[in-house]
Amino acid sequence: MSYVVLHRAVPMRDGVRLATDVYLPGGAGEGERSHPAVVIRTPYDKSGENPTEMAEYFLRHDYACVVQDVRGRYESEGEFSPFINEADDGRDCLEWVGKQPWCSGRVGTVGTSYLAQTQASAAVTNPPYLTSQYISQGYGSYHRSRSRRGGAFENHRLNWLLRMAATSPEASRDPALFSALQEMRENLMDWLREGYPLREGLTPLSRLPAYEQSLLDFMTRGEMDDFWCNPGLNLEPHYDRYADVAVTWLGSWYDGYALETPRNYAEVARRVSSPQRLIMGPWIHGMGAEGRTSAGDADFGADAAFESLKQRRRWFDYTLKDIDDGISREAPVRLFIMGGGSGRCLPDGRLDHGGKWRDDTQWPPAGAAEVPYYLHRDGSLSEDPPTTDADPITYDFDPADPVPSTSSPGQTIFESGGGGYDQRMNPDTGAGNTRLPHESRSDVLVFQSGPLHCDTEITGPIEVVLYVSSSAVDTDFTAKLIDQYPPNPDYPHGYALELTYTIQRCRYRNGYEREEMMSPGEVYELRFPLPPTGNLFCAGHCIRLDISSSNWPKYEVNPNTGEPVGRHRRSVVATNSVHCSDRHPSHVILPVVSQRA
Repeated sequence: MSYVVLHRAVPMRDGVRLATDVYLPGGAGEGERSHPAVVIRTPYDKSGENPTEMAEYFLRHDYACVVQDVRGRYESEGEFSPFINEADDGRDCLEWVGKQPWCSGRVGTVGTSYLAQTQASAAVTNPPYLTSQYISQGYGSYHRSRSRRGGAFENHRLNWLLRMAATSPEASRDPALFSALQEMRENLMDWLREGYPLREGLTPLSRLPAYEQSLLDFMTRGEMDDFWCNPGLNLEPHYDRYADVAVTWLGSWYDGYALETPRNYAEVARRVSSPQRLIMGPWIHGMGAEGRTSAGDADFGADAAFESLKQRRRWFDYTLKDIDDGISREAPVRLFIMGGGSGRCLPDGRLDHGGKWRDDTQWPPAGAAEVPYYLHRDGSLSEDPPTTDADPITYDFDPADPVPSTSSPGQTIFESGGGGYDQRMNPDTGAGNTRLPHESRSDVLVFQSGPLHCDTEITGPIEVVLYVSSSAVDTDFTAKLIDQYPPNPDYPHGYALELTYTIQRCRYRNGYEREEMMSPGEVYELRFPLPPTGNLFCAGHCIRLDISSSNWPKYEVNPNTGEPVGRHRRSVVATNSVHCSDRHPSHVILPVVSQRA
């Protein structure tokens, strides 16, 4: 097809100019026929394969497409400070686009991950001309997901910052700096084992002060202070200012933003009148994952694959061109319910977990009942609360020997939401020394229901309520929800499929505005969310909840000393206890949608 690309340097309100490519269909030039415009703002190079592919796709469907390098990245001027400037810069960009003669005055935005953040943060400024958005796998609060979680630092953010630093304009001009950053990335597991927490001025990041400061902010700001209220970092304080525009919120159960996407949908939908849609699939992070049928070692069947570009175009046809191919009659909530497969090993080595799409009218799903499942000292998990004053279950948590995160070779273990895996250690990932199951460790507590008598669907938000005590003044507790398969010829020991997981730091048990240390031996209540899931536990399976105190290297390891977060120099072994008595009934609240034979 024929088209023209206009290269522009678009001025922001402070005079900084951002490099912008404008794709116009049919060889049109400025001042000729106008089109609705689709805008992509990216830190990953506007000339890269993915933005170019998307721009050319929308061109074929008679859209103008605008792709812009964010401030301080690739060809744009200014200094890159992750997330901070995207609200104002995004507004300025959208206003510029809407005023151009080739634009019809109706503007949509599209993108995944950071490209979702650039959309949502701009929307709270209520920019002119903005009409529609397709926000996939985006932030709600970086204090709650993808930088920190439950008060603990997510090592994903360090890995990401090193990647961004290595692709910075500064590194492209300085081969020695590039080599130093690449070497640090290649040896990141060693840095996390021996050099964590990173010290200011003592890593290659110190040669990029803005990048180093960003890391220090994410790593050391455990409390919810003014820094985290910037709309580029946290939508929550700004929901009331969100533009009244049509939005599709797309997320996935195995994405690190699984907690944020449904929350954003629900919060914005109740505040605006424009159409809002929620789609939750079974994928891992990234737009490229949407076309796959698997996440990690779990396969969900052919229906799991999603036609990414087509579905985005349908949304913009409806909201920017008033073309309704039936999308207006579709349910506002579409969920992929995992499970129901054979449980056997497929030819590619993955578990046949299965699944299917289901429509709903709301989030949380209509008809979901909040059912508490209680933890018992004998390791059982049931709807029956404890009736005796049982002793707690106690274990030692050694920061020098954390519970390894599950992943597979070739997948970055630092990604929050790497897919479904059997709960086994894997030395090939660098986070474990054996292939034994996690439950073989003395610091992993397993609570499991009996084999289910009927299929049980659990879909929606999940809350963990633990009564805990410790010998330390501060420590962490982790939780994982698992679909425990019974043994079969392919998996003679069964298969413990991880569905969702999280962590909670005890010093923030009463909120993130201020920290409160523990008194050793005193019992405290911890309430914290597990990211939601949508899963059918088949008859014969067990619902399993694993409790521990680490999940490394996905999350930093608590040194148990109570030192300032991200600045400790010591560590001690903590003796941690989970209480399962009638006075302290630890439990997990599961959203049970249906139970059927």
